Amino acid sequence: MEGFNHSRVSEFVLLGLTDSPELQIFFFVMFSIFYLMTMLANCLILLTVRSTPHLHTPMYFLLSNLSLIDMCLSSFATPKMIMDFFIQHKTISFEGCISQIFFLHLFTGTEIVLLISMSFDRYIAICRPLRYSTIMSQRVCVGLVVTSWTVGLLHTLSQLAFILYLPFCGPNVVDSFFCDLPLVIQLACIDIYVLGIFMISTSGVIALISFLLLLTSYIIVLVTIKDHSSTGSSKAFSTCTAHFIVVLMFFGPCIFIYVWPSTNFLVDKVLSLIYTIFAPFLNPLIYTLRNQDVKTAMMKKLSNQYLNRGKTTPRYPVQ
Repeated sequence: MEGFNHSRVSEFVLLGLTDSPELQIFFFVMFSIFYLMTMLANCLILLTVRSTPHLHTPMYFLLSNLSLIDMCLSSFATPKMIMDFFIQHKTISFEGCISQIFFLHLFTGTEIVLLISMSFDRYIAICRPLRYSTIMSQRVCVGLVVTSWTVGLLHTLSQLAFILYLPFCGPNVVDSFFCDLPLVIQLACIDIYVLGIFMISTSGVIALISFLLLLTSYIIVLVTIKDHSSTGSSKAFSTCTAHFIVVLMFFGPCIFIYVWPSTNFLVDKVLSLIYTIFAPFLNPLIYTLRNQDVKTAMMKKLSNQYLNRGKTTPRYPVQ
């Protein structure tokens, strides 16, 4: 055990996105704006759903939880990446690296189950409308969210169960802006073939099967919508289209990274940016721009805040 501890590296070196000083300044400004807008937009969705009674429905309850997960997913590595743009030697401790892997798989595993729950909600609403209120009760909605976090926790613990005891005795350079499982296990001082198979079977295949299930459910929903030509069907089609765009942006990169691990680190970096930064940024934009109910509630809340602030402006008596 003493020899094992002696052989373990104490930190990893992150190569980041680029070595160019000009690009680093550009990326610092761009990703700082993306991160701030992501947090503000998702916070606004959370506050809007909680403070608007007519949005207290299963769909918006799940949407608000998606916003919460997106805030977490964009925060596990992005702040450090932004700060590292001004650091020449980018490092992360062994414990910090393991923490990033833990939170990455916790939030992605949770979001996978939550997206499946959201597709189930749309399926019931469109294909079983008469039973919707009975099936999608408050108890069921809370259960779906709790299940999402439980599955995410079990998934990430299964990843850490073997990586914590891998011998990292030499190479410690991670060619990315955060620690991800496929990159870190390549630095272990043992043959990683079996570990790679385990990673693909637990992460890649799960993501692929989940995506296929979601694709099938949305195809069924869209076929059902196609048989109707009412205004409600048009609204349902718009909602489902928005949901599927979110699903595609999230699952696409995950499937490519974990099912077909690439030796092209640039491709991996771009794919990682999509599902850790761009997807959480675009999710609230997709839902608000394509959903009149949320957009109207947001505008009303913002206008009420502005009017209330004007009314509470202190007036000083004339002396």
